[in-house]
Formats: sequence, structure tokens, C-alpha cells
Amino acid sequence: MLIVDDEVFVRKGLIRILSECSPQFEICGEAENGEQALTLIEQLNPELVICDIRMPVLDGLGLIKKVKTDLVQEPIFIILSGYADFSYAQQAFRYNVSDYILKPVDEQELTVALGKIAHMLNKKQLLSITREKPLVETVIESLLQTEPDDQVMGRIAYALELPLTSSYTYLIAEMQDQLPAGEVDYLPALKDSLLRYFRQEAQTLLLHVRTNNQYGVIVPGHWLDEPNPSPWGDYRTMLDALEREVGTSIALFVGRKVSHLKQIADSGASAEQCLQYRFAAGFEGIYMADELLELPLYYFDIDEGLHSKLIYEVEANDNKGYSSTVDAIFTMFQERYFAPGAVTNTIRRSMIAIINIIRQLEGDENTLQSVHELLNWPLKYRNLKQLKEIFQQFIAEAAEYIAEKRGGKSEGNIERIKKYIDGHYRENIYLKGIASDFDMNPVYLGQLFRKTYGVYFNEYLLTLRIEEAKRLLRQTKKRMYEIAELVGFQNADYFATQFEKLENMTPTDYRNLMIGQ
Repeated sequence: MLIVDDEVFVRKGLIRILSECSPQFEICGEAENGEQALTLIEQLNPELVICDIRMPVLDGLGLIKKVKTDLVQEPIFIILSGYADFSYAQQAFRYNVSDYILKPVDEQELTVALGKIAHMLNKKQLLSITREKPLVETVIESLLQTEPDDQVMGRIAYALELPLTSSYTYLIAEMQDQLPAGEVDYLPALKDSLLRYFRQEAQTLLLHVRTNNQYGVIVPGHWLDEPNPSPWGDYRTMLDALEREVGTSIALFVGRKVSHLKQIADSGASAEQCLQYRFAAGFEGIYMADELLELPLYYFDIDEGLHSKLIYEVEANDNKGYSSTVDAIFTMFQERYFAPGAVTNTIRRSMIAIINIIRQLEGDENTLQSVHELLNWPLKYRNLKQLKEIFQQFIAEAAEYIAEKRGGKSEGNIERIKKYIDGHYRENIYLKGIASDFDMNPVYLGQLFRKTYGVYFNEYLLTLRIEEAKRLLRQTKKRMYEIAELVGFQNADYFATQFEKLENMTPTDYRNLMIGQ
């Protein structure tokens, strides 16, 4: 596409927006007026021109008119205007411009307009396919996005020497190399390996590059060994050959088989759904839609108890404990078929809790070597084994760091904390405040208190207060609200409720009972 606008900041802003919202278009040039644009259109032959309607020397409408009358090129035009002027819009549409968008440009509106144009250009390219030069990328993307009409399908089948009515399967090969996407181009090696495997070296392979180190391929059924009682066996043999020849671990996500080339979008959609099962147990690198898509995915977090247990064991620097809990979490990911989003939420939640502990101790989580790796794990770690290794590394590093920052004082602190509670239970004390005073995480403190004394913090505090209230009820004539205040309750009704829950009688009944005795 060519961008034409007399304001340089508008052009640069458009380039930024377009690079983010429309990667299928390449910007081939810029011009600041219609006259420059006319020269560039003749030189560069862009398929799309986005131009301002009002410019010096030659404005947008004048440019379109000259292109239509003077040049052989036939680019598509999108008009931008800072003026909501209906007469301009009418004149623009008389020249068959594709769209008319007002400034400031709305990114969503522009994205929709570009999507329509991309689809139109794809179709135009498909209709120009020749036997000698098939546009493989365009063919695959068009087949996956829409169901082409019969004319387009006929040209595709002719160009690729494939039957229209036959079984086809779309599969995704994902490189498990622990490298950022695009760092290694596996396409040539993958193409050679697949052609050798199918024994179709003279054929055109419908293979294309996807995002996140993935490659998609349309597999004609008659290329596979027939008859084979187990489709899984075909893909097992294929995977072994690909890994050996491409030189890295690979996962295959295999869509459902369809009976016509124009239905390949359905197979592609089911292969996409298989990606959601990448963390499910027992599939050993081959994920087949026919086996997986009936299984219910789990979209929620891990059990609260398991999360709290992990955080406690990290704070306690209990290597054996947190290793066992990590094993349990990752087993749950597999056995319950956690969706990738649910796995991400679980990892993020644990990281946030641990980073908060580090910050409470005035530490810096960035000193941990694994923290940035784990924060960006979806970019590199594409299976559960890889994710577990980096997660375990982070947990072990964090546990050591927290223990170092705290100086190993946790076990000694718990006795001091109990003494503090015994001396201050009449005041408005609470777990979070005490944890802050002693540089501890409240969840960890609560669990450490229970582990050490066999009772929860709140239960222990309530027992102390009720025992003191019973003494005051026996030995003084103070009123209920006075006693409630003296033992740390802010509300007399709440005091009465808690007293009755613990003693199975009201404070008044207890006092009367004591007087009678």
C-alpha cells in the first residue's frame, strides 16, 4: 500500500496503526501530495492507496481521477478526510473508492475496511493463478478464511493438480524449540521432509507459516498410506520423521478429516481448537480433533487450598513441600484438561503472590534470573514439560531469596508473635497488621501459626477474648458493651454472638449461672 498525506505526523501515525492492525499489507511508499503519489503509483504499482482528500498541488480526488484516466495501474483507494463533507464523499464514491474514513482515524474502522480489501485482493489473486506459479500462501489463507465459489475452487484444484472431491485434513506443526517465534526459519526443512514423507517431491505442498513458530499444512488423504487402520499411526510415523529431519521437537495438532477441498476451513477450525488441549495428558505430541474435542476443557483456577499451600511452602523454603505441590498442580493441569488461559492465570496468580512477598521484604524480584522468562513464557515454552521446568526454577529461586531476605527468622518470630497476641488481644489487632509489623506475608503467617499451635489465628484470638470476658462477667458488674470494649470487640452485638457460638449460652446467661453458683 501507498500512503499519501501532506502532514508527516499523520503519515507516521498511519504507519504505526497499520503495522499493528493489518500485517497482511506492506507499506511500499509515502507521498506528501497527489503529484508525488502519481509518480510512485506508476513506479511501485501498489494494490492499495490510502490518501487524504485535501492536499496541495494535487488533491485526493484529483489524484484518483488522473490514475483512472492516465495510468494502466488500478489500485484500490481509501479516502481520509478531516471534513465530514457529504459532497466530497459523493464525489469520492463516484470514482469507486473502496472506503471513506474521517480523521482522526478509528483503528477498528480502518481494520475492518482493510480486512474487506484483503479478502477482495486474495480473491483477485486466486482468479489469476496459473499452473506454473500457484500462490500457495494466498490459496491456503483463502481456503481457511472462507469457502471460495466454484470458479475459484476449480482454478485452485487445476493449479495444484488435486481432486476437488477427496478427503483432506489440515494440521498444525508447532516447533517446540524454546525459541522466540521466527528466530529460526523451519519452512525449507519442513517442506523437504514432508515431501519426502509423502513421496510427492514433484507436487506442490500446501504449507504456510503461521504465528508462534507454527506451520500449517493441508494433507490430501490419498497422500497417506492406505489402508491404515489407525490414523494416529500415520501421524506418529510422520512426527518421528519430521523431528529427525528438521532437528527439533514438534507437536502436531490434527484437524478433522473433510470430504471436499472447499470444506478445509472446517478442518482448520478443529485443528485450531486442538491447540487448546496442548496441556492435556497422554497425547505424546499428537493432538487429534477426533479424540479431543469431545473432552470438556477446564477454564478456572486451581483449588484455593493448593495455591495457599504452594505460597506457604515457598515462604517456609520447604524444598520437598513446594516440589510436591508443583507436581500436584501440573498433574491437575493435565488430568482436568486445563485450557491455556487457565494455566496462564494459575502461573500469573502464583507469581503475583510471591512477588508481593518479596516486595514486602523490600526485595527486588528482578534479581531472580527466571522471573522474566516466566513472565513471558507463552512466547517460548509451548508444552507442559518446558513450562514446569521454568516454573520450578522460579519457585526454587524465590524460596531461597525470601529466606535470605528474612534471615531465617520465621520460626523464632512465631513465638514472639504469639506473645504479642497474648499481650495485645484486648486491642483492635488483626492478622494482616501483625504480619506487616513482623515483615511476613499474612497467608504464610496464618498457616505457620496453625502449623505451630494447631489452631487458626482468629480462633486463638477469639478464645483469649472470650476467656477474659468470662472473667469480667464473673468478677465485675460491668455492662455488656463495656466488657465487649475491654476485650477487643467494637460491637456489643457481635461480642454476644461470638460468645454464644463458643460457650453455647449468652453472656447474660453465663453471668446468671455464675451468680447462682
